[in-house]
Amino acid sequence: MKIVIAEKPSVGRELAKVFGATTRKDGYIEGKGYSFTWAFGHLLQLAPPQEYGFYGWRKEHLPMLPNKFKLSIRKVKSKDGFVEDPGVKKQLDIIKKLFDEATEIIVATDAGREGELIFRYIYSYLKCKKPFKRLWISSQTDEAIKDGFRNLKEGTEYDTLFSSAHCRSVSDWLVGMNATQALSISAGGRNVLSLGRVQTPTLAMICARYLEIKNFVPKIYYQIGIQLDKDGQLFKAISVENYDTKEEGEAVFAKVEDVASGFANGGNIVGVEAKPRKEPPPLLHDLSSLQQEANKRNGFTADQTLGLLQNLYESKLVTYPRTGSRYIGDDVFATVPQLISSLTDHVNFGKQAVVLQEATLNKRSVNAKKVTDHHAILITGVKPSHLSKDHQAIYDMVAGRMLEAFHQECIKEITKISIQSEVLFMANGTVIRSAGWRAVFNDVEDDKKEEDNPALPKVKKGEALPIVNKAFLEKQTKPKAMYNEASLLKALETCGKEIEDEELRYAMKDSGLGTPATRAAIIETLLTREYIVREKRNLLPTAKGLAVYEVVKDKKIAQAELTGQWEKRLEEIRSGASVLDFKQEITEYTKNITQELLVAGASISAQLAETPTTA
Repeated sequence: MKIVIAEKPSVGRELAKVFGATTRKDGYIEGKGYSFTWAFGHLLQLAPPQEYGFYGWRKEHLPMLPNKFKLSIRKVKSKDGFVEDPGVKKQLDIIKKLFDEATEIIVATDAGREGELIFRYIYSYLKCKKPFKRLWISSQTDEAIKDGFRNLKEGTEYDTLFSSAHCRSVSDWLVGMNATQALSISAGGRNVLSLGRVQTPTLAMICARYLEIKNFVPKIYYQIGIQLDKDGQLFKAISVENYDTKEEGEAVFAKVEDVASGFANGGNIVGVEAKPRKEPPPLLHDLSSLQQEANKRNGFTADQTLGLLQNLYESKLVTYPRTGSRYIGDDVFATVPQLISSLTDHVNFGKQAVVLQEATLNKRSVNAKKVTDHHAILITGVKPSHLSKDHQAIYDMVAGRMLEAFHQECIKEITKISIQSEVLFMANGTVIRSAGWRAVFNDVEDDKKEEDNPALPKVKKGEALPIVNKAFLEKQTKPKAMYNEASLLKALETCGKEIEDEELRYAMKDSGLGTPATRAAIIETLLTREYIVREKRNLLPTAKGLAVYEVVKDKKIAQAELTGQWEKRLEEIRSGASVLDFKQEITEYTKNITQELLVAGASISAQLAETPTTA
């Protein structure tokens, strides 16, 4: 009997259905020479400290550095404390029985780092020694599943992927367990102050931004605005210079010659610059960029988006969701025309799909060398039906981005007009010559909302135009915006560096905080710990979160770039780098941060006494 193990029951049932296996048993489905069983996500976890003899939270136990890590069954809370989940234990017994009877084991957990870890921990815990094959697919369509089973990989090909996943698991245990106990103990032990390898630098970013805004002192400055008339077409211009004092600005304002002052020609055109700009289409979506767009467009949380996308994946409508790649290879590109054709009757995108059917497709997102485990997120060509409003919204973002990515460049004409009238003024405007990819979501007008002049009249250097109105403007400098989920996800990709260019940001993805697959969980963890709250769409620290930040902000555990370097190391392990070197480094790191926190926590105790929930 061939045993197939999936990550969760819904996927196991779907695989069984594709093969025509219909005999339902307790914990698996049988038929056609196969048995399809499943985990429920992580059935096993690294054992808690007490299983290594570290009972209670004691300073003398720290740092806790087990020589060899053990696995334990996932725990659930009961009236007697945390106990082994009976459902998990039962399923593990079923899997063991099937593995013992197996002629072949086929791993069908999610094709990624965590999916590999889920299976390997089960395999190790059950002391199974049988060889296994790996199903590695990027889509749950029937054809993709059948093709994957025709091309099973040797399980050993993914040993380095497991090593990377296990090192991540161990490093999170070492840092999280030791740092949490160290800070909690040194703070007096009245509160559990959870810290984590990725969680804490993420909290630090949110707190630092909040305090920067809270302490921001706006600076008042003044500008002069004028409105000019060119053959009945009015346009605005703003003084190039800002004035620090009201008196200085008003003195200049009084000298500007406008129609009300009796001057017919108050503004002399001293320069006209019109430059075409080609705006390339965006790259295809990975999970992180889709989460950002969903937050901006619909206010979805990162966790919501991942859940909706996972549902669409399991319904065969989109490809693998937890990808960190925004590219596809030439083999997948060959299927894109067919995918575009499937959208020609789409209520919103049908027109642009037809346009693309007859166009040369842009290949900016086609680069096999930049595809990691899985290519960028695409639709599968399977027609959706009866989707909920939220599922439809996510599906449309995937479909729309696919059309954008293979569309033509947006061609703009950026115009700057320099006007002299006592002082120099500047008028800016943009004319869209060819909408290209921007026509998909029809966001051409949205792109121009920030401008004073959506379009400028044709003028020539040397012309004199009447100033029909003038205004004295009082303005003030503004702080950065609070983090919302979209901007935080973007910042996590680059450890807080403000990089707008999406290709440069993508190049840093292996050095970011967390991975696209884990960032939603990081945000939810901070919310659960009551370190942050959602206020409308913003993420704000609580008093508790700020108190923790004040203690750790200068410590290694809060340094985003250092944590980003660990993420890069995990990727290198996946490519064959030394596991031993990494474990030695993370052990030294753990010793250092534990010592730092043991002497730092006393200052937090008073702050946490009777703190309000929010900052």
